[in-house]
Amino acid sequence: MFKTKITEMFGIEHPIIGGCMQYITGPEFTAAVCNAGALGIMSSAMYLTEEDFRDALRKMKSLTDKPFAVNLMIFPALRPIDNLAYIDVMLEEGGIDLVETSGNRPPEDLIVKLKENGITLMHKCTSVQHALTAQRLGADAVTVFGSEGGGHIGIYGLSTLSMVPRAVDELEVPVIAAGGIADGRGLMAALSLGAQAALIGTRLLLTEECPIHDNIKQGLLGAGELDTIPILGTVHNPLRVWKNEAALKVAEMEAEGAGFDEIIKVVAGKVTKGMFQDGDAHSGVMVCSQSVGVMHEIKTIAEVIADIVEEAETIARELVSED
Repeated sequence: MFKTKITEMFGIEHPIIGGCMQYITGPEFTAAVCNAGALGIMSSAMYLTEEDFRDALRKMKSLTDKPFAVNLMIFPALRPIDNLAYIDVMLEEGGIDLVETSGNRPPEDLIVKLKENGITLMHKCTSVQHALTAQRLGADAVTVFGSEGGGHIGIYGLSTLSMVPRAVDELEVPVIAAGGIADGRGLMAALSLGAQAALIGTRLLLTEECPIHDNIKQGLLGAGELDTIPILGTVHNPLRVWKNEAALKVAEMEAEGAGFDEIIKVVAGKVTKGMFQDGDAHSGVMVCSQSVGVMHEIKTIAEVIADIVEEAETIARELVSED
């Protein structure tokens, strides 16, 4: 029922995008999102070498014949990331027509390389000002990410509800809404605000295919809207995470004036990766949106996507009902 500029541009069934999540959105998880009729985004930064990335792309294409995107991370990282080399691998493997960039402004040489090879670019932003810059640089679609969301929420504290209508008014390219969207009500709200699709992340953590330990899934099932916290404001890279012991420790360290060298020992990606595997739900930090409180069941990805669409369709019918 929901056909939009984004469903047409990306060749997907539903106006839903599964958010890129480090150490989670590998081929199996991403393919499941695609096969459910949404757009999956595979993380490139998960792979330490070009050959590992190449193997992941090949695995991805063996699991789905649906469109998918690759995320190129522009955030500062502890290890150097050669995104141009990742693009070379994508071009050599073929069949990848969509790229998402997230973080800082995409460098010009990266954009030029994508454009020269006919790859559609969407960029994730935390302000309309940054979205306008992304459009000027050549982005074909822009995701505006509100501070309700789990992950890098930007320094402005802007909500999805405030940004999406303004972005729709100001931008010529399609707008994707992100941040705190976890069910059909959120999807319908995003479309009502003028967005052409909604990006969901946290809801997909509570799926059978999500490769995190069941201890963490059970912890998220018991969480509510008060159980997230923004951290890393002192290093000018605010991150909304689940309020576990590690997150509270980081908040305390920041309040006491700890430097980045100390904080990184708690928030480093390798610590989070270990938490996902061993199930110690308090050993590292985990991105999580304020929408965690509306998540009550672990289902398959296909069931989650179908539920979101069905709920949104029901709301749409009720809004136009003569009753």
